[in-house]
Amino acid sequence: MNEMNHLLPLWRDLREADQDFVLATIVAVEGSGYRKSGARMIVASDGRRAGTISGGCLEAEVAKKAFWHTENGPVVRRYSTHAEDGDVPYGMGCGGVVHVLLERRISAQPLLSAMTEAYDYRQPMAVATFVGGTKLGQRLFSTATPEPDDDLSKAIHDALSLRQTALLSATQRAVQFSDFAESIFAEWIAPRPGLFVVGAGNDAQPLVRMARELGWYIAVMDGRSHLATRERFPEADAVFRITPDSLATLDLRATDAVALMTHSLEQDKMALRAMLPHKPAYLGVLGPRQRTADMLHELAIESEDNPTQAERTANLRLESLYAPMGLDLGGDGPAPIALAIIAEIQQTLTQHTGRALRELKITVAPPPAMVESLKK
Repeated sequence: MNEMNHLLPLWRDLREADQDFVLATIVAVEGSGYRKSGARMIVASDGRRAGTISGGCLEAEVAKKAFWHTENGPVVRRYSTHAEDGDVPYGMGCGGVVHVLLERRISAQPLLSAMTEAYDYRQPMAVATFVGGTKLGQRLFSTATPEPDDDLSKAIHDALSLRQTALLSATQRAVQFSDFAESIFAEWIAPRPGLFVVGAGNDAQPLVRMARELGWYIAVMDGRSHLATRERFPEADAVFRITPDSLATLDLRATDAVALMTHSLEQDKMALRAMLPHKPAYLGVLGPRQRTADMLHELAIESEDNPTQAERTANLRLESLYAPMGLDLGGDGPAPIALAIIAEIQQTLTQHTGRALRELKITVAPPPAMVESLKK
C-alpha cells in the first residue's frame, strides 16, 4: 500500500480537476525487474507522472504512448528490458520482460478511490483483474471475502485467504492466479504498516522522514508538549502528548512497529508497560540493553509476587524486544541511527533476511500459463 503515498497527491489533483489520465500497473514480470507485480504509475494528460514501474528505464516509454494505446479501452503491453531484444525497438539492459496493464480514468477511477480509502483507514484490500481474453480490464475488489461464485470472486477469495497462510508479511504485494478460464491478476494489498515513535527529540525527526518515504502511517508522541508538535514533525500522520490514558487507547496492530526513544527512563517505562500487551511486530528501545533489562525487571516486579518468576518474565520479554534497536550499519548521529532503525523495522516487517542481495539467488517469474495468455 506504500505505492499510494506517491500516487495520492497527483490522483487527488486530477480528480478535482476532472482531468484524464492513464493508470499503468505491472501484472507480470519475466526474469529480472526493478519493480514487482502490483507496482503502479499514473500518467496525466498534461504529462505529469507519479509512481514508478521500473528504476527509470520504462516510465518515459510507457507514458509516451499510454493514451494512444488505450484509445479503445484497457490493454496489456509487453516491455522488454533486455539489452538486445528484436521484439521491441528499445532495450534497457535490465534483463527482463514486464507486462503492464494500461487503463484510462473511467476504468481506473473506482479502483483508485477504493485504494485511497483503504490507505487512509489502514484497511487490507484484495483486487482481481482480468488481464487477458475478452474481459480484459474487468475487475473486482473487496476488503471482505466474497462468495466465490465466479472467476473474479474466486481469485479475490484466494487472495484474501492467503493472509492466513503464507502471506502474513506486512508489505506483501501481489500474487497471480492462472487456473481460470481467462488469465487473472490478483493482489493482496496489506494495510500500510504503522510506526509509533515514542519520543519527539531531534533524533526522531530523520526517523519520521524516512518512514514517510516508505508510506507508513506515523504517530509521534511525547510527554513533553513543546517537543510533540506538528511544526517539528510535519510528515507525521498524528502528533500528540502521551499520558497513560492515551497510550491505552492507541490503535496498535500486530503488523505495526514501535520505537521507544524518549531518553527518559520514566517515559520509556510507561510506554513499555502500555505496549507490551499489544505484541506489535516490532518493539524497539533505544539505548543500552542493560537499561532495557532494568526497566523490564521493574515492570515484572509490579505484576509478579515471586522474584524468581519476575526475573524469568523480564528475561523472556527482553528476548522478544529489539534492544538496542537498529542494525549494525556503522555511522554516528541522528541520520545514521535512524537509517539503522528503519532498516531493521523494514527487515522485520517483510520477514526478509537482511543479507546482501549479491549473496542471494533471486528468480522472478510469473506462472507460465499467465505469460502465455499475455502474449496472445
